[in-house]
Amino acid sequence: MTSRDRRIMKELQDLTEDKDTSGIHAALEHEGSLSTLMGWFYGPPNTPYAGGKYVIRIQLPTEYPFKPPKMKFETRIWHPNVSSQTGVICLDTLNKNWSPVQTIKTALLSVRMLLENPNPTDPQDGEVASMLLNQPERFVEMAHEWAVRHAGAPRQANLDKSRYRSLANPTDGPVDASRYHGYRPELVEQFTSMGFSLDSVVEALEYCRVDHLLTSLPPARMSDVTTRLLGEQQ
Repeated sequence: MTSRDRRIMKELQDLTEDKDTSGIHAALEHEGSLSTLMGWFYGPPNTPYAGGKYVIRIQLPTEYPFKPPKMKFETRIWHPNVSSQTGVICLDTLNKNWSPVQTIKTALLSVRMLLENPNPTDPQDGEVASMLLNQPERFVEMAHEWAVRHAGAPRQANLDKSRYRSLANPTDGPVDASRYHGYRPELVEQFTSMGFSLDSVVEALEYCRVDHLLTSLPPARMSDVTTRLLGEQQ
C-alpha cells in the first residue's frame, strides 16, 4: 500500500469516527478502489438549502494530497458557484489555494461553507449569479425550490432573504492589516477560503495557540482550528 493509499484510508477512518460532530460523510464508491469517493452532507441551517442532502463525487488524483481532489455535486443545486447543469464547483480551496495539509474533510467543509457564503462575483454559473445580484429574493426562492425538489429539503414557510440582499450590493474594500493580529495572511486565507470570516479565523487561531510565524499547519492542527470554527458557527 502506498503512502497515498494509507493517507486516504486514515482520512476515511477519521471521518467515520467524527461524522456525528462534523456532519461530513465520505465513503468509497467502489470497494477496493481509492480513486473515487462519494461524500455527502446536509444543507446548513438558515439557508435556502437547509435540511437537503447533498451528494458530492470526489475523484482523487494519483498525486493526492499534493494535488487537490476533483469534486462535483451529484445533487442538483441552484448556486452561483456551482454549475446548475454539470455540478462543477468553483472554489479556490479546490484549485489555487489547495495545500497538502488539507484533507477530504476540510475540502467538503469548504464546499458546505460555500452554501452559506455564495460568491456571485466569481461565479461558475453566470445565470444564477446574475439572479443573486439583481433579484436576490427570487434567487432565494429558486434555490429553495431546487433544494426541495432535488435534495429532499423540507419546505420552509419563511425564508430569510436579508443576507442575500446584502450580496446584491457588495462593498468589499481593502482589509485592515491589524485584523490579522500578527498572523500571516497566507495562513488565515487557508480558512477564509473555506467560507469562514477573517475575524472568526483569527479568534480560532488564537484559541488554539497557533504560532504567529507559521504559514501552514499540519493536518492535526488544521483539524483543531476547523473544529473550533465549526463550534463557533453552531
